Amino acid sequence: MQFDGVRPDDITMVLVLSACADLGALELGKWVQHYIDKEGIPRSEELCNALIYMFAKFGDIDEAIKVFRNMNEKTIVSWSSVIVGVAMHGRGQEAVDFFDEMRRVGVKPDGVALIGMLTACSHAGLVVQGCRYFDSMVNEFSIVPKIEHYECMVDMFSRAGHLSKALEFVQEMPIEPNPVIWRSLIYGCRSHGELELSESISKRLIGDEPMHGSNYVLLSNVYAKMFKYEKKTKIRKVMEKKGIKTVPGCTMIELNNEIYEFVAGDKSHDQYEDIYKMVDEMGRAIKKAGFVATTSDVSLDIDEEDKEDTLNRHSEKLAIAFALLNSPPRTMIRIVKNLRVCTDCHAATEFISKVYEREIVVWDRNGFHHFRDGSCSCKDFW
Repeated sequence: MQFDGVRPDDITMVLVLSACADLGALELGKWVQHYIDKEGIPRSEELCNALIYMFAKFGDIDEAIKVFRNMNEKTIVSWSSVIVGVAMHGRGQEAVDFFDEMRRVGVKPDGVALIGMLTACSHAGLVVQGCRYFDSMVNEFSIVPKIEHYECMVDMFSRAGHLSKALEFVQEMPIEPNPVIWRSLIYGCRSHGELELSESISKRLIGDEPMHGSNYVLLSNVYAKMFKYEKKTKIRKVMEKKGIKTVPGCTMIELNNEIYEFVAGDKSHDQYEDIYKMVDEMGRAIKKAGFVATTSDVSLDIDEEDKEDTLNRHSEKLAIAFALLNSPPRTMIRIVKNLRVCTDCHAATEFISKVYEREIVVWDRNGFHHFRDGSCSCKDFW
């Protein structure tokens, strides 16, 4: 369009921003924002909403809030976008404040805004408030809860360790629970040591979805936590026999307008030798600062030293090492993980952020983690 001299309008830029969000290309997205302002393209409600979504998805929630605040008129989509955005970043009280402000200015909440509020309560451990918002859906706002709202509630109870309440909630649901709900329960059980219950639910999931690879992986990981390596091996053999394949974990990072992808044990990068040296240096530095590896995350029957070595080769650590080598000191690091970040990588990243004085933003399948000065925004509710 630019080469042909065709001037884009706001709808064109909405589509371009959507593409940037799908690619995870923050720097390109920022360039698009500057282009919009330089070319004087009107910031319609749809365009502002696209900017909010893009920045929130990239982990730059403060820029998303700035766009929201500068809007002349805000629709329910605008309010819902910013509420869901801050919720995904673990800023529960801020989501509550936006929700209250929305109601004060006379905008009636919709189902999406309530998903944002329930997500915020889940990620911040605000169980009492979450229950109140869920009850208000029908009683105050005349909104019939959908499966997504039930997912948020089960996730909230499970993260907070209220497993009996979560199970009771599932049993009393007026609609059939889906696999997302059962997986939330499994993660909660694993996190809070209820391994027998986690095993039972995992077996149920396999019965419901016998060809879904992640269900077998969940059960396999439970057996590893229980040190039942024979059963774990049996699960893997069943997967091989059925031809079930799983999605490998990978981590992406954007640097100098290029996107790099790493997998565990990756040696395909031109700098892999330097990256591995950096990983080893990181490991020594954070150990000196008090870090202890969570070797229970390794589902292999090997000795402790080999388990630590396996953890050090996780894709998250490779991406962070690459960023430390190739970006200026004290600049922010942003990475995207296609799966859930493991406990060891989460704890290690907290220490890395402190030792190397870096703010690190990690987006995994459960939401955002902002690591700064040795702590994470999720407060271990992830």
